[in-house]
Amino acid sequence: MDLFPVPDLPEIREGDDLAGLIRDRVDLREDDVVCVASTIVSKAEGRAADLSEFPAGPRARELAARLEEISGDEKDPRFAQAVLEESTEVIMEAPFLLTESRFGHVGVNAGIDRSNVPGHDLLLLPRRPSGSAERIRAELPADRVLVTDTCGRPFRHGQRGVAIGWAGMSPSRDWRGEADRDGRELGVTVESVADELAAAANLVAGEGAGGTPVVVVRGFEWGDHGESDAHFRDVDGDFVRRAVRGWEYDA
Repeated sequence: MDLFPVPDLPEIREGDDLAGLIRDRVDLREDDVVCVASTIVSKAEGRAADLSEFPAGPRARELAARLEEISGDEKDPRFAQAVLEESTEVIMEAPFLLTESRFGHVGVNAGIDRSNVPGHDLLLLPRRPSGSAERIRAELPADRVLVTDTCGRPFRHGQRGVAIGWAGMSPSRDWRGEADRDGRELGVTVESVADELAAAANLVAGEGAGGTPVVVVRGFEWGDHGESDAHFRDVDGDFVRRAVRGWEYDA
């Protein structure tokens, strides 16, 4: 399997044709997986915003005041308002805002970015990343597209690439019912292929000012395995989320 970045992409602005910009810079094959950073998807879809668009309500002011008290750093309640408006649930209120986005992704601050947003204060995640992936895929020779982001992980330090949207493939490879090397049947193994490809792409894409927002994965083979559309855990079976809901931060 090979991975390589798509070179020389310009600064993306609202209305730009991402698929066309990618097509112009690389010869894609049908079985390629094109990994596109959510940052440029959001920019093309007009998801850059300013804090002035989010006048803070009482709940946002309360959250910002609590976080300011904990951290000792000034917190803008308008940012907390943006997080609330981009979320379906605030799972944890302190020492940071852990939320569920409107498309099911759980992350800090609803995935709102405050860096690399020329002329604006905020960059919101795409409204429907899988829909975004499908629109890009429809205009590319490649059959598979992932929209990727980076986020932290429970119990581990640092961030890594994850898939928040996909098209042309299932996000997970289902090994249940297959046998291990000793002949025992696998009962729970569902491999998050979309996240694994996103993490591999992130190694090539890089971070910060030197990052490249589109990476092509060539030569990935699904193999003779089942598929699963499961990616984000169902709330009822997400025991960590249920435990965190009842937890209170104690400085």
